[in-house]
Amino acid sequence: MRNYYLIFITILIGCSIQAKTIYVGKSGNYTRIKSALQNVNNGDTVIVSKGLYKEGNIIINKSICFLGKDFPVIDGDKKYEVLSIKASHVVIKGFKIQHSSYASLDDPGGIKIYESRNVTIEENLLSDNFFGIYLQYCSACIIKNNRVISSGKQEQEIGNGIHCWKCDSIQVIGNKIAGNRDGIYFEFVTNSLIWRNISFDNIRYGLHFMFSNYDAYFTNCFTNNGAGVAVMFSNHITMMNNTFRENWGDAAFGMLLKEISDCYMAGNQFRNNTSAIFMDGTNRIIIEKNIFADNGWGMKIQANCMDNVIKHNNFMGNTFDVSTNGTLTLNEFRENYWDKYEGYDLDKNKVGDIPYHPLSLYAVIVEGNPPAMLLYRSFMVSLLDKSEKVLPSLTPDNFIDKQPLMQAIKL
Repeated sequence: MRNYYLIFITILIGCSIQAKTIYVGKSGNYTRIKSALQNVNNGDTVIVSKGLYKEGNIIINKSICFLGKDFPVIDGDKKYEVLSIKASHVVIKGFKIQHSSYASLDDPGGIKIYESRNVTIEENLLSDNFFGIYLQYCSACIIKNNRVISSGKQEQEIGNGIHCWKCDSIQVIGNKIAGNRDGIYFEFVTNSLIWRNISFDNIRYGLHFMFSNYDAYFTNCFTNNGAGVAVMFSNHITMMNNTFRENWGDAAFGMLLKEISDCYMAGNQFRNNTSAIFMDGTNRIIIEKNIFADNGWGMKIQANCMDNVIKHNNFMGNTFDVSTNGTLTLNEFRENYWDKYEGYDLDKNKVGDIPYHPLSLYAVIVEGNPPAMLLYRSFMVSLLDKSEKVLPSLTPDNFIDKQPLMQAIKL
């Protein structure tokens, strides 16, 4: 056993002796990045000094640390994919990467990672690229503390900020993303984490899941996007402590849940969205301890949603707390706070003594006839809603919270 230990130590010492640091710049070993990369070995470090580097498509195919000093600019001149990574165990840190080519067939990026693992992309500035950071067939990679900013105006003219396709165990942490088609996009991505990102002013979604399972996103902020987040054709997604704000538009929402199942949502804040949550084909979701405040609709739940539990949430200041397009609802509302509740609490247990019907008659009418919104706040509409609460006849009987809370929950 001792001999094996000595052999292992010898290998480590040999690797550390062989690894070298190469400097690129006016006073470095090389003046061009490509020249330096032709003379590196696995384990080496390349440090690039401040300056402008226009060298076409730069390919990293060795396991190296590629570091920028004072944010050197690597420019694709709108003709090339800027930086292509085709090796595992690579670190890219401290660069400004800009002006990639634009093409819809091969999806060029500012940084594109091909079939690699254990790649870290950290503290870079990406500006005016078709795709910002693109990962395909990758695993165990970290995308951390980057700024990915573009200025796209139409969906077809721009790619996504951080795009992951057929990946596993990816961490997307602390990035700032704006002006892209989707801020963050996952397709066929599993066992991955999205944490502490700010995604704003993107054309379509701040975050978009497709066919991705067993992922989680925590403590992100999605503001003023075409729509906040879309989770589609996925399952076992955990969504906690995120903020969805100012996602306005005719078809906008804080979150779209479409054809998903077995997910968990807690601790999120939905403020000032057209619809806080739109649920379509959503089953077995637990939605608890969230704040729905000052939205057009708190929740739109389509009739094809089943076995969802909505409990311990605060609904405050929404035009409509809940809406649906069906007459039968197979979901459970329990112990939520509704600021429109006008019941009483004679036994002082902080739970209303009479059930609350969160679905107003006017919400039902507007769902089938959108122009009826013109009558909002009219005396006739108020009279209809009051009458329906006294003698429910058109709203589903089972669309009910039997234990409405008298006070908002401290969240």
